[in-house]
Amino acid sequence: MKALDLVSSPAAAYWKQLLSDRVNPKWREDIDNFETDIVLKKRGKIEDKLFAETRLRMGAYGQRYDNGHRHDGNESRTIPFPTDLNKGPETKWDAPGMERIKLPWGGMTAQQLEVIAELAEEYSDSILHVTTRQDIQLHYIHIENCPSMFRRLAAVGITTREACGNSVRNVTACPIAGVCRDEAFDITGYANAVFAYLLGHPDVQDFGRKFKIALSGCKHNPCGLTNIHDLGLIAAVRRQPDGSIKRGFEFYVGGGLGAVTYDAKLFTDFVAEDEVLALTQATCRVFARLGEKKKRHRARIKFLVADMGIDKFREAVLEERAKLPADPRWTDFLATLPKFDEKAARPAGKGIPKTNDAAFDFWCLTNVYPQKQDGFATVTVTLPMGDITSNQARGLASIARKYIQDTMRTTVEQNIVLRFVSESDLYDLYKDLATIDLHQAGAASIVDITACPGTDTCKLGVSSSRGLAAELRTRLATKFVQMDEAVRNLRIKVSGCFNSCGQQHIADIGFFGISRNVGGYIVPHFQMVLGGQFANNGGTYGLAVGGIASKAIPAAIDKLLDLYLTRKNKGETFRAWVERTGKAVIMQSLGDVTAVPAYDADKSFYTDWGSVREYNVKDKGIGECAGEVVSLTDFGLKAADREVFEAQLKFDTGDWQTGAALAYKAMVYAAQGLVKMYNIDVPDDPEKVMAEWKERFYDTQKFFDPFAGPRFAQFYIHAHEQRGAQLDKEKASRLLQEALLFIEAAHSCNLRLSMGIEKGKDGIAADIKAAGAKPAKA
Repeated sequence: MKALDLVSSPAAAYWKQLLSDRVNPKWREDIDNFETDIVLKKRGKIEDKLFAETRLRMGAYGQRYDNGHRHDGNESRTIPFPTDLNKGPETKWDAPGMERIKLPWGGMTAQQLEVIAELAEEYSDSILHVTTRQDIQLHYIHIENCPSMFRRLAAVGITTREACGNSVRNVTACPIAGVCRDEAFDITGYANAVFAYLLGHPDVQDFGRKFKIALSGCKHNPCGLTNIHDLGLIAAVRRQPDGSIKRGFEFYVGGGLGAVTYDAKLFTDFVAEDEVLALTQATCRVFARLGEKKKRHRARIKFLVADMGIDKFREAVLEERAKLPADPRWTDFLATLPKFDEKAARPAGKGIPKTNDAAFDFWCLTNVYPQKQDGFATVTVTLPMGDITSNQARGLASIARKYIQDTMRTTVEQNIVLRFVSESDLYDLYKDLATIDLHQAGAASIVDITACPGTDTCKLGVSSSRGLAAELRTRLATKFVQMDEAVRNLRIKVSGCFNSCGQQHIADIGFFGISRNVGGYIVPHFQMVLGGQFANNGGTYGLAVGGIASKAIPAAIDKLLDLYLTRKNKGETFRAWVERTGKAVIMQSLGDVTAVPAYDADKSFYTDWGSVREYNVKDKGIGECAGEVVSLTDFGLKAADREVFEAQLKFDTGDWQTGAALAYKAMVYAAQGLVKMYNIDVPDDPEKVMAEWKERFYDTQKFFDPFAGPRFAQFYIHAHEQRGAQLDKEKASRLLQEALLFIEAAHSCNLRLSMGIEKGKDGIAADIKAAGAKPAKA
């Protein structure tokens, strides 16, 4: 059967006929094959699981509620769809989905931006969402519109292949590469070479999970964020014996955020430019061969590097490299590097124009970066939460054509930069941006808040990250101009769950979504993370310090900033102040603004930002009534919270051995608390707690997260197996993070069981009855 015989819709046939000759032949084949898969899937010829991975590799993601159910605040309602067909396990064919559009190194032409704007208008909700990995996402896409979208994108040089799925994702890079005053050299052409070489490469098709690569032109700025990537390359040069300069890279592996953060490890401090693709290929081959495949939660290269140790991992990669047959593409790209040298569209300026416009002057202060090329500047167009409408995108494309050549790039802070703007044009550019409402100041500041989609569209979202970010941005913007510079330049980043798409761990102030049971009601919360470092390529991760109700966070932020300004030493950074003050003192100081009022006193706390529904308000726990009866499980979880907090305090003082021991003890308390649902007499002996917890919660999969599966449960099992071992600082820090996540998972498990989600309407009561045990009361 030929792919050409199978067209998914009349519209797809139209675009196929119109654009096929304009599309890269390999990309055309990918799209034709995918369209064939759509037709075959509709005929029942492809399994759900296989089709899901197929569409993921073309960037077509699932979206919230695509299982056909939505909770209206009172009960779960069925969403009627035209067909019963699925496009993946538990994923309805006709449910809206998300399409991720891959922009290598963030590069984008005016024409490409216009095409994406058209697609957003025709197939989505007219919103283009810039992500923290320099992609653009469109939401509410029907799967059958994807082939047309792919062809229209491919016709202007964009492929969505491997934008999702278990392969190499978008290759990101510093958005000011080539114009940066601090870079060793322009890494743009190298980033493009890595993207082009690995796209569809057979050595990257058998990973257990995704693989993310980033390049940076310098070591100290944040733009590339190499420390948080599976593979990070930082430009470096070496002087040769003959006096010439040789280009190369510091080569890092095994970094990552996610539920548990890992710092990237230095593989070598210099790999020559003509060797970088070969070494990257060898690294991918080792990851494919030795990386975890079955346990998805441990299928990232960071776990492989940690388990092997960097020395053994390096040895394996170098052995693999020695076996690779030579590939001319490893060095062919070097001859193409000059084509990435950008040119200005207009003559160089002579300084920023003098005006009487205070708003323009302030915008220049925050959004204009003087390039290393005299007379030119890079302008950051700030996009609140990464969003730009189709009309704005078309307007921005026109503005780009007026002032620059095709030198736009997306950024990891969800903005777009215009490069090579003549300084003389800055005021006119600013006024043009104002006509499309894209002239807001505040780039790379406390109001430029990063947020993942969260509960708006993401299936994994726990709390409304975009709702919180929008509220914080609105409130902080009213006093932004008057802010002390020490506060103005802080970063806030928000994720809707533990998966770190909002990169909260490298923010000064970060949040990720959790929930808490308060008086028998579930209340949206965020775990606060303090002291991360955005500079130095995301050099240091912050630590979670405590959960705060979503609606209490604006007041908590106000107080936190006030504490910093009034108690910091002269010139002391926020991170240094957090370390000196200690998280315990900070959280205690916030206590009076973080309390959650009773449901009857203030119902607003029980509704998430931007939502009209009460946050699962009917999902009350069994045996609890407005806080009058507290179960032994709640007491156990509270003890776990207390113990892990003590662990953090020990860690802050440098006593990480004690901190690690307390972190493990906290996990035991949490597990014991859960076990007391069934056996109130479970002893304190860690072995017996583990045995009963494993029997009742692990073997039965009751503890398994609906999306993360056994990941958090295995943190406890691993900690139990390793208890008493001497841990270095990094391993102790990891154990502490895992303990926090395990305890959060225990809270979630308690909520799920109390809601009866896993045992029908009778919930835990039926569960206890089935187990023949006594329910516990305190």
